Amino acid sequence: MVNYNPKEWFIFIFRFSRSDTSRRLLPLLCAVGAYAGLVAYIELNHPRLFNSTELKNVGLMHSVLGFVISLLLVFRTNTAYDRWWEGRKIWGSLTNSSRNLALKLQACLPDPEDRHFFRKTIPSFALALKTSLRQNEDYHDLDPVLDLNPAKHMPNQIASAIFRRVNELHVSGAISTGQLMILDQEIKVLTEVTGASERIKNTPIPFTYSVFIKKFIFLYVMTLPFGWAYSMGYFVIPVVMLILYAMASLELIAEEIENPFGTDDNDLPLDQICQNIKKHVGELLE
Repeated sequence: MVNYNPKEWFIFIFRFSRSDTSRRLLPLLCAVGAYAGLVAYIELNHPRLFNSTELKNVGLMHSVLGFVISLLLVFRTNTAYDRWWEGRKIWGSLTNSSRNLALKLQACLPDPEDRHFFRKTIPSFALALKTSLRQNEDYHDLDPVLDLNPAKHMPNQIASAIFRRVNELHVSGAISTGQLMILDQEIKVLTEVTGASERIKNTPIPFTYSVFIKKFIFLYVMTLPFGWAYSMGYFVIPVVMLILYAMASLELIAEEIENPFGTDDNDLPLDQICQNIKKHVGELLE
């Protein structure tokens, strides 16, 4: 995730970061600009080929379609941002639950060995969940305090080990029934966070909807030069490129943030969140 100062307008305008959509769209912008220039050249230099009132008035269609496509893009970006923000709230609840669980275990467990076990397993759960969501990472950073099977669901294994240890402490009399119920509420959040994160990860925007928006943008932009070249001349080239940049950028931004658990610049800082959980749990159970 990119950390920035939202008040620095000058830097935003003139600096091109790796996540800037202009870099990704530059080849397409150049191609569409060349296409718009070709259409403008033919219309302006060979008016007999396109000398019709209907073609000159095709721009009226864009005023109507522009309103429709703007609604689609607003819905698309809002839906993607809702997924991003929900993912942030989910991992915020994981951070709070990890702290609360460590805080209560610190008060309930006088045995250093038991504290050491939870000091390792609670941060390992967050790390395992992050790795499971990204799918392109391995589990080499997990603490070997547990004998885990990489072929099985790692977050579930760690959550099961945490509850199993808490239940053993209850059976041995180290913690009371009331303390077990309190700890159970915090442990339950671990599986709830796992399910909520996997729901966002495994349920993308419907394929048909995403394809329709891309086709709509393409057809809208490709028909712009036919109606505007008569009135704007060759200035239609930068205008069409600017319109394509605005519309396509919104679609690219929505594509990037609809899965907030990846490694893109605008995704959630899961690595930092995992490090914070490890730090705070370690301080509480030290």
